[in-house]
Amino acid sequence: MAMEATEIEQLIRATFPDAKITITDLAGDGNHYAAEVIDESFRGQNRVQQQRAVYAALKGKMDGNHGDLHALALTTKVPD
Repeated sequence: MAMEATEIEQLIRATFPDAKITITDLAGDGNHYAAEVIDESFRGQNRVQQQRAVYAALKGKMDGNHGDLHALALTTKVPD
């Protein structure tokens, strides 16, 4: 089942309300996305911690064959 970019953004925004979030559909199929999440809460965290926090915000939407989202290329950053 495909997901809309807006749904991915809403899930992430629920956890990171002040983040700058950019979602890109990489293949046009609703299953392969790239996301860039820039948020102050990432300051002091390493990349693995940052990305785990974003994946947790997706609330199981990427859980193996049963997830709605097949692939997400994720970039996390702190604001400049």
